Amino acid sequence: MTALPLSGVTVVSVEQAVAAPFATRQLADLGARVIKVERPGEGDFARHYDTTVHGQSSYFVWLNRSKESVTLDLKTSAGRELLEGILARADVFVQNLAPGAAARLDLDADALTRRHPSLIPCAITGYGSTGPWADRKAYDLLVQCQTGLVSLTGTPEETARTGVSIADIAAGTYAYSGILTALYARATTGVARAVEVSLFEALAEWMSQPAHYTRHGGVQPPRVGTGHATIAPYGAFATADGKRILLSVQNEREWTAFCSRVLDRPGLADDPRFATGPARVAHRDALDAIIAERSLRSTADELTALLDAAGIANAGINDVREFVEHPVLAARDRWQDVAVPGGVVPALRPPADLAGIAPRMDPVPSVGEHTERVLIELGCSPDRIEALRADGVV
Repeated sequence: MTALPLSGVTVVSVEQAVAAPFATRQLADLGARVIKVERPGEGDFARHYDTTVHGQSSYFVWLNRSKESVTLDLKTSAGRELLEGILARADVFVQNLAPGAAARLDLDADALTRRHPSLIPCAITGYGSTGPWADRKAYDLLVQCQTGLVSLTGTPEETARTGVSIADIAAGTYAYSGILTALYARATTGVARAVEVSLFEALAEWMSQPAHYTRHGGVQPPRVGTGHATIAPYGAFATADGKRILLSVQNEREWTAFCSRVLDRPGLADDPRFATGPARVAHRDALDAIIAERSLRSTADELTALLDAAGIANAGINDVREFVEHPVLAARDRWQDVAVPGGVVPALRPPADLAGIAPRMDPVPSVGEHTERVLIELGCSPDRIEALRADGVV
């Protein structure tokens, strides 16, 4: 079997919630050994968000496969000493502690690099480790609000949050890529560089297009529900059988085909109200009314067939169960069983396929499942481990 690309890399993470666990799980998928340090007893508080997956949290199951769980009370000197022993053997340290907590524990980047020059520290923060909001708490929806994303999401009448933890996911993805870059830089230059990602700045990057549009256009893109603020036609339309089909026309070639082969109105392609992309956006209401009238004369299957034949992108609006049962995921073998405390669940394989390499998808750990094994690696005797347990350190 081909070795996984990150085999031999050890990652230690004092992590919680979503952003940092998402970054480290992706490292684990590629073969890194990820030692997850949790609070004795309760563990990562994301373990308790819900109990829907064999008694486990859906968040925790998603984010923590293939990791080792070690419990340490980092508020004790013994706990910090044990962590130092683990860090001495590690390549990467990841933390998304509350503002100021890493510095109080002497786990900030400056302190770590002094003690462990070859270690790559990665901090995931809310608004950055410096600046006026460095000490401000940041959760996903708060960051969605602060970046203006919520002002773009929803209907003209009401704003809405996105349905997934998009700021956390963005930050976790950038932390993952930053760590990979730092590992490459260390391998080629010998220098270990610290990585920092904030939720706010990660999502700010994703807001660049509406930022450019607003800064240079003088007004921000409107909220248009399932439509698109700057492309038309682009939206969902009801069909004769009560379903909705979302369609998108991206260029003039598609627009001409759409008019002749779907709307059966070839002359509409040259109507001055709709002849260009900006014109269609300016006359969106009139155009949507024409399309809505036509779509109601076909079933969803009939309309989909017409759109496919014309080369027009389209999709049914699935609910989550329909997504889970999607034929593309089944045909491409994207689901793989993963063990969790209490059972086995299907989980999605990582989206990036590496030719000839199967990702690691090992079990989701219970709290402190690997504490004894890791402490034995550090040279702790059974009596010492028992004493640490009695003192509540592990």
